[in-house]
Amino acid sequence: MDRRRWLTFGGVALALVAATGAIAATRSGDERSASVARPQASQSGPAVKVLVPGKPGESAGVTDTEQVKPLDASTYNAVDTAFVQMMIAHHQQAIRMADLAPTRAGNTQLRSLAERMGLAQKIEIDVLKAWLQERRLPDSDPKHNHATMPGMQTEEAIAALAAAKGPDFDKRFVSMMTAHHEGARVMAGDVLKGGTDQRMNEIANEMAVEQAVEIRRMRDLKVS
Repeated sequence: MDRRRWLTFGGVALALVAATGAIAATRSGDERSASVARPQASQSGPAVKVLVPGKPGESAGVTDTEQVKPLDASTYNAVDTAFVQMMIAHHQQAIRMADLAPTRAGNTQLRSLAERMGLAQKIEIDVLKAWLQERRLPDSDPKHNHATMPGMQTEEAIAALAAAKGPDFDKRFVSMMTAHHEGARVMAGDVLKGGTDQRMNEIANEMAVEQAVEIRRMRDLKVS
């Protein structure tokens, strides 16, 4: 190979080396630029609109995801707490009356109904106490005056009921328990209007429906 061909070949080789180096430098620079300039993905996306169910009888609402609390978040207020604490005492008096029926009621259907009432309210008390315990709240508040709760019967009336038997007991029981249940429905209505805890809202609504059914069943006995 003559000198001219060596020079031509060498020039081409040098050009290829230079071009390769330029490409590598460009790639390296691009990678460094990308590592510096590439924007980081946002950790939280834009707010999403979600549908929030309303209380019974109310329309649903729409809000941002930031405004929605987790399902286990604390959402109760003082109205919920007072309702639960006072309803425990309210139920306890109903159980006292129901427990008199097995040995004093003259109407066998009334005895059976009273037994079911007492059992249902004992279960509800357990549910109410569990709700308080989950929130580290006491079962009662000394500031509450239980005697002023809607439907509460006086101790004198309870004593008279305990002394009665047969048809006299049946009439007294239906009258007193009907008033007691109607009072509980008033209390349930109060928490449905002013409470904020969804679970307690459901419980209060169930109580109101259940006690309306029991009032009708007592009236159907026609013992008054």
